[in-house]
Amino acid sequence: MTRRVAIGLAALSATGLVVFALIPDVTPVHTPADSAFHASFFLDGPYSARFAGEMIAAKEGYFKRGVAMRALPDDPNFVETVARENAIGVTTGQKFLLAVWRGAPVTAFAASFLDTSVAIFALERSGLHRPDDLIGKRIGCREGSEAEVVFDAMMARLRLPRSQIVKVSDRADFQALRSGDVDAIVVPIDQQPSQTSANYVPLNVMKPQDYAIHVPGQVYFASNDLIRERPSAIADLLHGLVRGWQFAYADYSRAIPIIVDFDRSGLDPERVKFEMEQQRSLVLPVGARIGEYDESRWRTLRDILVFAGLGRENAPLFQAVSTQFIKGEYRRAPEKEGAGAF
Repeated sequence: MTRRVAIGLAALSATGLVVFALIPDVTPVHTPADSAFHASFFLDGPYSARFAGEMIAAKEGYFKRGVAMRALPDDPNFVETVARENAIGVTTGQKFLLAVWRGAPVTAFAASFLDTSVAIFALERSGLHRPDDLIGKRIGCREGSEAEVVFDAMMARLRLPRSQIVKVSDRADFQALRSGDVDAIVVPIDQQPSQTSANYVPLNVMKPQDYAIHVPGQVYFASNDLIRERPSAIADLLHGLVRGWQFAYADYSRAIPIIVDFDRSGLDPERVKFEMEQQRSLVLPVGARIGEYDESRWRTLRDILVFAGLGRENAPLFQAVSTQFIKGEYRRAPEKEGAGAF
């Protein structure tokens, strides 16, 4: 069974090579700033280190006039809201692609997290270090979540029997792990406790990236109408996002106070710093540039969603993803204010 699954994933990926050759990217036109331009930029979640680049870009004035940023942490139809408001948004690659398949008229133009933030955590004393150690264990994993989809794809890629794993959908948290209700949990890395927290316990961590599962983690996207009518505004906003992430990781002493200022009662500087360290490799992986996803990651995401039964083999992909904006960003002449950050 697992061999057939692995062969199926490989076949779907090969088909994607042809599909991406047909991508009709929109070429951004760089024109002077348009003072009449007004657009909303929505974050799919509360203000946190996860959106550090966006928050800093907004505070430091890296966005052109007319871009207003707002967090929408409780919107179950986030992508559809962005489309309806003719706006810009950032959410997980999985949420984005599933909404596209439901008919949302949006296009992704860059990444914030170049890889999934999902990881598998087990107590250090459990002796669980590798995916094959999880056979016969209880795994806390929310049904239908990005965590479950990525976890199942990893196990299939490794040809491990998922039928011998017990998933506990309502125990996907560190309290359940500490109390022994489950043997491991699959959650985003920014949920783990830091070593300075009162409930810290030593952990073993397994990352899907280490087992050849690479998918867009968080992506920037906009309504199709906005991209068609204002491509230069999208290009300028992307430039501001790149500068925001450069600032975020160039100097924590300057960046963290700016982030905390968005929610002084809810954001702790030490926690923000910890979360930024956990996600650093997702924003700045070795051999890649800020915001720069590639076609292979989208093909893999499409394939694992089809494998999970959340899409069909002929589900559209090429209409929903543009690489032209990020290519245009890195063709820009270096500017003094952004040069040398890395």
